[in-house]
Amino acid sequence: MLAQLRQQAILERIRRTGGVRVAELVRDLGVSDMTIRRDLEVLADRGLIEKVHGGATIAGAGSTEEPGFAAKSARQQAEKEAIARSAARLVRPGSSVALSAGTTTWTLARHLADVPELTVITNSVKVADVLHRTGRPDQTVVLVGGVRTPSDALVGPVAVAAIRSMNVDMLILGVHGMSVKAGFTTPNLLEAETDRELVNAAQRLVVLADHTKWGTIGISTIAHLDQAHVVVSDTGLPDEARAELSEHVGELVLADPSGAGEREVSVL
Repeated sequence: MLAQLRQQAILERIRRTGGVRVAELVRDLGVSDMTIRRDLEVLADRGLIEKVHGGATIAGAGSTEEPGFAAKSARQQAEKEAIARSAARLVRPGSSVALSAGTTTWTLARHLADVPELTVITNSVKVADVLHRTGRPDQTVVLVGGVRTPSDALVGPVAVAAIRSMNVDMLILGVHGMSVKAGFTTPNLLEAETDRELVNAAQRLVVLADHTKWGTIGISTIAHLDQAHVVVSDTGLPDEARAELSEHVGELVLADPSGAGEREVSVL
């Protein structure tokens, strides 16, 4: 296949799905890793895509633009893994935990497979699949119904009605963005409504957000910063963000993607 035709095929795929991984393109197009990376470089130079770790996403995301699950899962993989490891230590055996949709909560789900006697409420198809595949007889997984979004969340009135009748010990919330003014946000209005119901159902709110989420603002606010008991981010978080979060949230945990450990900043 000629380079121009191959690049057009790659661009059309990214526009259709929101993002791609290099490994997937190598497999599907039958060319080398280096060739795909050159193609992505050409498309990025033209302003048509944004290169991310391990792949690429569509360029120019706005407050209402919602990337697909594949696109988001290609971003900040090391950070998400570190955040997930830290967050898993907050979950106690025998507790009830709600997990929102998102690639970071999906990463966390794999770690929760080791927690005994856990009850998980989730509106994420991906999270439910991960926990179901573990086959633990002492874990209960409840998947709420609703309309499926590009990020594989189940949202809308059916999901809200189901969540409204529940009470959980902890909500672990993945977000699209966070800022002092807007709080924790999402680009999907129905997902925001569903996530707000999850916040109301929980005794404790834990937010998972890698450093790139700081300053990103989706169209709808889920919760204000001071509603979070814990925010788990990574050591790439800018100093300004660390100061602001330390002032507004109960506890800030910074996970180290290098595996060196984590730093906790507690606020009384």
